Amino acid sequence: MTGAPKLPTETTPEGEQIVAPGVTPITLADRLAVRAAQPIAPKRNPNVAQKPCDLGLFDMDARRQIDWIDEARKGKP
Repeated sequence: MTGAPKLPTETTPEGEQIVAPGVTPITLADRLAVRAAQPIAPKRNPNVAQKPCDLGLFDMDARRQIDWIDEARKGKP
């Protein structure tokens, strides 16, 4: 292959690589921008259903409690 053009190369931790003309390398900022644009993924196994939040404002069992004073007043004639 005597007619092949000589392309510039650069040494990387993986070894000698050809630098294609007109192509810029991917920088750390580019990688971080792609990661930041992705939606947040759950840290646990996505095949397992998420547990409901049953604390404070979202505690549905605590909302079902009856006020004992109101119940005592209902019993009085």
